[in-house]
Amino acid sequence: MEPDPDADIDHGAPLPPYRQLAGILTARIRRGDWQPNRAIPSEAQLVQEYGLARATVRRAIAVLVDQGVLFVVPQRGTFVKPESEQPSMPDA
Repeated sequence: MEPDPDADIDHGAPLPPYRQLAGILTARIRRGDWQPNRAIPSEAQLVQEYGLARATVRRAIAVLVDQGVLFVVPQRGTFVKPESEQPSMPDA
């Protein structure tokens, strides 16, 4: 099941918060909140928006970088990879 792009982090859920955030960010990318080759909000903004520790946000971003959904440009930010460069994501 596809995560809700408007979901909040459920700290009592069995899924760790970093995985929940990775799912939410992926859903927001699919919805079109952030366009390819455009930056997502900064770590600090995501920390504030979701009420998570910076390390948790970094871990979620690292998961999406490893999955080929995002890429990082040092001192510039984290960007959405164009769909043509992303691995195919199975539909839920």
